[in-house]
Amino acid sequence: MRRLFGSVRARATLGATLVVAVALVAVGAGLLLALRASLIGQAGSQADSTANRVASQLVSGVGYRELDLPDGEDGRPVQVLDAQDRVVAVSEGLERISGTASDEVRPHSGPPASDGAKDRDGEDSEDAHDRDDRADDEAADPEDRERGEISDEPVHSDGTATVDGESAAYLFARIDLEAPDKGELRVYAGAPLSAERSAVDTATTAMLIGFPLLLGVVGGVTWLVTRRALRPVADIRQEMAAITASEDLRRRVPVPGTHDEIARLARTTNVTLAALESSVERQRRFVADASHELRSPIASLRTQLEVGAAHPELLDLEGAVADTVRLQQLAADLLLLARLDAGERPGDARLDLAALAREELSQRVGDRVPVEQELVEDVEVAGSRGQLTRVLGNLVDNAQRHAATGVRVTVGVRDGSAVLAVGDDGDGVPEAERERIFERFVRLDDARSRDDGGAGLGLAIARDVALRHGGTLTVRSSAAGGALFELVLPLAGA
Repeated sequence: MRRLFGSVRARATLGATLVVAVALVAVGAGLLLALRASLIGQAGSQADSTANRVASQLVSGVGYRELDLPDGEDGRPVQVLDAQDRVVAVSEGLERISGTASDEVRPHSGPPASDGAKDRDGEDSEDAHDRDDRADDEAADPEDRERGEISDEPVHSDGTATVDGESAAYLFARIDLEAPDKGELRVYAGAPLSAERSAVDTATTAMLIGFPLLLGVVGGVTWLVTRRALRPVADIRQEMAAITASEDLRRRVPVPGTHDEIARLARTTNVTLAALESSVERQRRFVADASHELRSPIASLRTQLEVGAAHPELLDLEGAVADTVRLQQLAADLLLLARLDAGERPGDARLDLAALAREELSQRVGDRVPVEQELVEDVEVAGSRGQLTRVLGNLVDNAQRHAATGVRVTVGVRDGSAVLAVGDDGDGVPEAERERIFERFVRLDDARSRDDGGAGLGLAIARDVALRHGGTLTVRSSAAGGALFELVLPLAGA
């Protein structure tokens, strides 16, 4: 099962089909209930109308035998019961009934006195004539007619009846009344439910046939659409597998011509591949340059030691010490770069940038040119004291190598940020080279000798430290015509 639905396409198809199935079942059930309620309501209205019509006749004094009841063709059975639940009148053609207070289908054969009228075929015609006159008087006198009462709301019940040999389900409406000279009566009038059941059955059958077909169409369309939409993903996966196998980071995944999420994914993947290629190339250059930088002092130191071992009088101790110091500084720079590349956090300790600069400059000895200071106190920043001290030292060392007569260090606040600037009066940095000098092992003079100074890592380290402290390190021309390096850091608490 997990393998069957292991693809996005299969899960999307299953999800869409299930959602549509639930919606169809809910809508179908609602429609069936609404249809059934509507048809039952119509049947109830028909039963109420028939029951009210019969009740009105009884209240008006119409005799049981003269009631205008539905015949067998109407298919609406009527049953009239007295207070003792005896049948006093039924509709024509009613053969069997259930769901009412009595299952009798023949009028009670007791004395006809409760009928309130004699037989009209001639027997006691005078009494019949008197009854007609009394009925006319009651019709003319509303107060006399108010002696009969009809219940306000009919009561419904389900049952069955057989009319002219045909049995069916019915909805019965019961009306209680009190008729003149007849006492309490109950009228049951039924309306057939065959139309309701036939319509509900037809709708149910149509849904049982149509819903699976519709679900099949939804599932098929979802499968095809998802397959077409995910085809570029398969192409991207294949190309990524090929790139991994070939280790050729110059290759790129295909970008579909659409403007959807998959196209954006492909473009982002290509950007990631470009960044990965750049990172790998940068690491390769780093390893090559580091090997070159380490090889020269190591070879020089080995040569001096070998010469000193063979000819102690020719041993250059100062050169050996210088090469050892250079190796130590280079190893420290490489170690710091490795920590920065590994994502070492600078920390959040607060420190005064002016105090840090004053302390670092006071410990420097052997500078080639004097260093002028202009420091604004209480410029607090958050970060690593050791890393920021290293940045200041690297910037001053760089300025000492290129300055003609002096170096100037300033600390201040500008536009809500702390600014540490180191300037010199040397030749400056050409505008075209102002970004390249921050790359690792880059030196504009391209010299590699021990006498030319650093290995080209100082400015790269300074830029990396600045970025990890949320700041920037840029270079421009100073007022004295040389280079001006500006370290901009956010103020602590800003």
